[in-house]
Amino acid sequence: MDFDELFEDVYPRLHRYCLRMAPDADVAEDMAQEAFVRLLDRKVDGDPAGIRAWLFKVATHLLRDRARVQDNRDRLLQENPVVPEGPPLPDEELAQKERVAGVRRVLAELEDRERTLLLLREEGFSYRELAEAVGVQPSSVGTLLIRARRRFEERMNGESEA
Repeated sequence: MDFDELFEDVYPRLHRYCLRMAPDADVAEDMAQEAFVRLLDRKVDGDPAGIRAWLFKVATHLLRDRARVQDNRDRLLQENPVVPEGPPLPDEELAQKERVAGVRRVLAELEDRERTLLLLREEGFSYRELAEAVGVQPSSVGTLLIRARRRFEERMNGESEA
């Protein structure tokens, strides 16, 4: 049996099955199509009855996985509701841009090593990783970070006073 023949024979039934299991028609169509995509990707071979059973089994797993993901997403959104904010007010947007520009200016004024340490630490690098990145002993990183933060804060305070 060639693929076109198999598709014409099985797809309508698989789609109806997915419609009964899925929350809406779009999801049902996606799941039925995905089952056929996986059939092609995995080059499943066998008799038509076996392939048909395989397609329904794959669709069932896809639907179940999708439902599980959706349940988790719904639970997380219920526990942590997202309240959409409107676009920022023009003055808030301008203030944010000025803050970002100020931080960038101050970072540019720092020595390369200080800037590197601060930026990598902000990205979660460990002291050992920081030491490797800037070529110092790990025992020196704490002191170097404190100095870099102090210089950064002093220059930021000087920026805000100006």
